[in-house]
Amino acid sequence: MTRKLLSLEWKQFTRSAAFTKGLVIKILMILGALYFGGIAIFMGAISFKILQKTVPDVDPLITICQFLIYWVLGELALRFFLHQLPVMNIKPLMVLPIKRNKVIRFLLNKTIFSFFNLIGLLFFVPFSAMLLYKGYPPVQVLGWIFSLVGLVLCLNFVNFLINKNNTYFYIIASVAALSIALNKYEIISFTSISEQLFYSLYQMPYLVAIPLLLAYFLYKINFNMVAKQFYLDGMIRKKIEKVETKDLSFMDRFGDVAPFLKNDVRMIWRNKRPKQVLLMAVLFVFYGLIFFTLDMYKDNLFFTAFASIFITGGFLLTFGQYVPSWDSEYYKLMMSQNIPYSQYLKSKWSLMVLGVIIAYILSIPYLYFGTKIFAMITAGALFNVGLNSFITLFGGALNRIPIELNTKANAFGNTQGFNTTQLLISLPKMLGPYAIFIVPYYFLGFNAGVIALALSGILGLVFTKQFLKFIEKTYQKGKYKTVAAFAEKQ
Repeated sequence: MTRKLLSLEWKQFTRSAAFTKGLVIKILMILGALYFGGIAIFMGAISFKILQKTVPDVDPLITICQFLIYWVLGELALRFFLHQLPVMNIKPLMVLPIKRNKVIRFLLNKTIFSFFNLIGLLFFVPFSAMLLYKGYPPVQVLGWIFSLVGLVLCLNFVNFLINKNNTYFYIIASVAALSIALNKYEIISFTSISEQLFYSLYQMPYLVAIPLLLAYFLYKINFNMVAKQFYLDGMIRKKIEKVETKDLSFMDRFGDVAPFLKNDVRMIWRNKRPKQVLLMAVLFVFYGLIFFTLDMYKDNLFFTAFASIFITGGFLLTFGQYVPSWDSEYYKLMMSQNIPYSQYLKSKWSLMVLGVIIAYILSIPYLYFGTKIFAMITAGALFNVGLNSFITLFGGALNRIPIELNTKANAFGNTQGFNTTQLLISLPKMLGPYAIFIVPYYFLGFNAGVIALALSGILGLVFTKQFLKFIEKTYQKGKYKTVAAFAEKQ
């Protein structure tokens, strides 16, 4: 049965409308996995010697154990934000003579074969090999490494839970925040607790049963959770909600793009996923409080430029990266109408620019940190309007993954509609302003860097018509592929 399910997965991938793009992306992901995997193996192999030189009076294994609790919290956070769980189109399988337990096990077992589960072990296995080479007892070392394997599986299934249920995330986030606060104010030393906890797994190898049993217990919890929702009538039944109407006649002043802007405002107002993105955009306005208040970031120009872009570009980066996926549910209908593509794209661009302007107005209190900081924010806003908006809109032409507007997933963990293409497009949006700023800064000083960043945005605004025309041609070229991709069952 597993072979048949794998065959169905392969056919779904190869017959997809975006097969060629998906294949290229997967190749890039494999290359990235090999790169980071190689780094993990290298670091695991040399960590023993590095720790011996850095902390000569402490056993390197004890030093590692002291910080494993932070590795657990960090990996859990990384998984929550970046680990996209495998999905299956299970509706057709529900009406076939296939036991649902087998389908659920297949889905859960897919989560085990993830790079996120492998990357930690690629560090710990070479480190354990060094322990054996240095004469540590083999039984104790093997017991310790298998305990970490069990712990990695626990993190995998915990991530599955918190991505499906917000309650688990809030509980874990509260525990993590409380632990960090208690350790910071030296009320409780969590490095000591971590040492006692993880070093005991080395001293008493039979304790390996605890993380392995815990992983099995979490597997069963996930199994039961999925099984409760694995019914055809539960999948097709829809909740009926009242639609709220608002008077948006004031937007008629925007001319031909007004109908599109009204649709976007209604979509954001009525649906859960766009509301979550809007909340994320508001939170980005406070992003500078992290980098402008901590001493370790104050004099770092990279983080200053980085924060300046995010403060005013939150809505642009979060909402804009999912154009045209926001309209995936009715994209086919919209494309069958006599609607100029230029008006549709101009409305999306106008909405992103409006988001940058509002965020810039909200960022005025950052003057408290000095005129230099606010000058960077101003230059970043101009860059967002003049260049980032067009880069983001262009990236949408390559985005053919539909979005479910009323999703049950949480705002941070929901990666539906996000793919590696969006990640690659985001690189020039984040690194571009730093590159433009740093060159004139290095030769002529801070003011020259700020002026160069601002002028790049102004120059982009001068060529607005040309950029929009080029982007329109790109969208037109891939129009039917996008329609076909959005029509696919996800």
